[in-house]
Amino acid sequence: MSDPILVVQDLHKAYGDIQAVGGISFQIARGEIFGLLGPNGAGKTTTVSILTGLLEPDRGQISVDGISFQKMPRAVKARIGLVPQDLAIYPALSALDNLLFFGRLYGLQGKRLRERVETVLEIVHLTPRAKDPVHTFSGGMKRRLNIAVGLLHEPELLFLDEPTVGVDPQSRNAIFESVEALNRAGLTILYTTHYMEEAQRLCHRVAIMDQGQIIALDTPAALIRQWGSGLIVAGLPEEAAEGLIRHLEHWPAVKSVRRRDGRLYLDTLHTQEALMALLDTTNRLGLPLRSLEILEANLEAVFLHLTGKRLRD
Repeated sequence: MSDPILVVQDLHKAYGDIQAVGGISFQIARGEIFGLLGPNGAGKTTTVSILTGLLEPDRGQISVDGISFQKMPRAVKARIGLVPQDLAIYPALSALDNLLFFGRLYGLQGKRLRERVETVLEIVHLTPRAKDPVHTFSGGMKRRLNIAVGLLHEPELLFLDEPTVGVDPQSRNAIFESVEALNRAGLTILYTTHYMEEAQRLCHRVAIMDQGQIIALDTPAALIRQWGSGLIVAGLPEEAAEGLIRHLEHWPAVKSVRRRDGRLYLDTLHTQEALMALLDTTNRLGLPLRSLEILEANLEAVFLHLTGKRLRD
């Protein structure tokens, strides 16, 4: 890996008997868009909260730009920006006044403050609406203003937590374009999302979390090559699934079969051939199919294969 800007080592966080984060380690390279994905309860929100100083870890080490978060928290916080999932803006104020207020909190003033406000308004395409009260904005415009606040102090590492939740397609595209432009300008971004197509489009690498652990970490293309071959998900009664597995294991078109939560997961070499064999066998044996789903090779199939869940579950 090229020069890492963020290094996380053996990070732990528990709430009583619940291990929210169970000893994860990873690095983010300077200039990278790094995706952190996981179903609800996987530990990613706790992880982001620790990495941005909102929570104290039980143990583990974090460094940003070579600076220890534990030893020099103020120096680290000056280098990072956080755009939370919950909107952190004042609806009664204009976009301009929101940015001036938060800019002063960051210690900006005078000409420097005005320049940064103008710049971030341009980045998120809100310059024409700068003087309008935020309560008149659409959900997508509020999200874009939220991003602008996190950019005011020119962070080296930006945390974007679910930045497109509840926005219309046009605003989503505007956010994508802003993220890509910021990254081209050299900004490193940690990006969490519930939308696999976003991660596949934007992220250079992704880490998939489940039950407090990182269970896979690589480029989207590499993960798809390894785990994202055609996947068939079949829902059957428990007794029917048990009998069917013995037949499936001998099919040349099927790489592996797993059973989880009343469903069979068929990782296939040839999806169409495996599907026809599945339908033929269940029909011949009189086994009831409660549900059937086919996923082609993509990041959604990778996630379902590894966790048995959809990202938005």
